[in-house]
Amino acid sequence: MQHAHILLVTGMSGAGKSTVLKTLEDSGWDIVDNLPLRLLGQLIAATPADAERPLAVGIGTRTRDFDAEQIVAAIRARPDFGVSVLFLDSSQAELERRYNETRRRHPLALDRTAADGIESEREVLEPLRAFANRLLDTTNFSRADLAQWTRDTFAEPGSSEPVLSVLSFGFARGVPRNADIVLDMRFLRNPHWDPVLRPGTGLDADVAAYVRADPAYDAAIASFETMLLTLLPRYQAEGKSYVTIAFGCTGGRHRSVHVAERMGAWLRGNGFSPTIHHRDLGSAPQDSLEGARQAP
Repeated sequence: MQHAHILLVTGMSGAGKSTVLKTLEDSGWDIVDNLPLRLLGQLIAATPADAERPLAVGIGTRTRDFDAEQIVAAIRARPDFGVSVLFLDSSQAELERRYNETRRRHPLALDRTAADGIESEREVLEPLRAFANRLLDTTNFSRADLAQWTRDTFAEPGSSEPVLSVLSFGFARGVPRNADIVLDMRFLRNPHWDPVLRPGTGLDADVAAYVRADPAYDAAIASFETMLLTLLPRYQAEGKSYVTIAFGCTGGRHRSVHVAERMGAWLRGNGFSPTIHHRDLGSAPQDSLEGARQAP
């Protein structure tokens, strides 16, 4: 029986194993790191054939009872489990530089130089390096580069898209701390000062029509759309897991609510899947929060 895909992530200490594993976890994989070697076979055997999420196992020289030849033998003994091996490598000079920057001790040279540990580790890992299905040299990779390579190589379509939220709020009640993009709608005329519209909200048709009638509305909305089409793919490329777009007005009941609804619908029409939340929609209207009355 062919089991679910299992990826063994290994390689030189400092070459990026932790970055790869974290990126896979963010992309929906199950992750096990530094599992004692004697438990590796049990983990593989316990992985069900119909597992919904792929499994990545981090193995390195920090792993208890590490033995590269034993790992290779265990994988070869069970070809029906579909285990593949990713080996991460980097140049000697780059690995030394990374250890110097982090000031961590090399696992194979706790009382010697990092260079000595790196040379010893290459020898110990050679059987796994030769056996690996995929070899990646990370010498010229930044963490962001490696994370992006991992998403491009292993993530299922759509699994790396950030969770997108659209929020309306009132500045008078505080700016939301989790907002990545904050857009101020107080340049639009304020329905609060119309006695007929004041009890309503941006979800009501008459309030929405009033906001849309502002001479600056169409150009502003068009500029927001252009900006978001530029920024959202960049956030995804950087591996951001959550993106919150917050639209604010003074009280958080009229202008921001309408624009959040409008932009949420536009985002859905352009292939995104935002959730919409109106933080201050249930707050009572208060003249004292709205500032000076706008001219008609």
